[in-house]
Amino acid sequence: MSRSRTETPALPPDVPAPPPPPSWRIALPHSTAAVPIARALIRTALADLDAPADSDTAELLTAELVANAVEHTDGSGPIELVVELLASGCQVEVHDHDPGPPGNLSRLLPGSTPDPWQEHGRGLLLIRALSSACGHRPTEHGKAVWFTLPRSPRPPGPAAPRG
Repeated sequence: MSRSRTETPALPPDVPAPPPPPSWRIALPHSTAAVPIARALIRTALADLDAPADSDTAELLTAELVANAVEHTDGSGPIELVVELLASGCQVEVHDHDPGPPGNLSRLLPGSTPDPWQEHGRGLLLIRALSSACGHRPTEHGKAVWFTLPRSPRPPGPAAPRG
């Protein structure tokens, strides 16, 4: 698959390049222990980055992506958690070595409604419903499954002194 890339115009030599957006990249074990580790790490990463996104939702959706990576890949490669701060909120990615796409992240297919009596099958539905965008993309070593969360309103802080 070829992807076209838009070239960014070169900056004059005396103008520094803008810094990359703040981000975290963390390797996770390929075991069920990765899920609670990822939940704690996403909360820490969002606090460290001062991300304006809802950390409870980020924690839930990250746990779903990591659980899927653990369950649906064979364990021969690493799982990575990537958290990036965006102007519009934040993006969370889970990288694994399997190039195969996850289930349908764009919409629920006819006849694929999760069985309410089954333990599994709701993760991608939650990701579609609670994120502002989601998807997957190929990477050099497999794929990245991602979601974005919008900025959440900050609770009002103390009023700034008027001068």
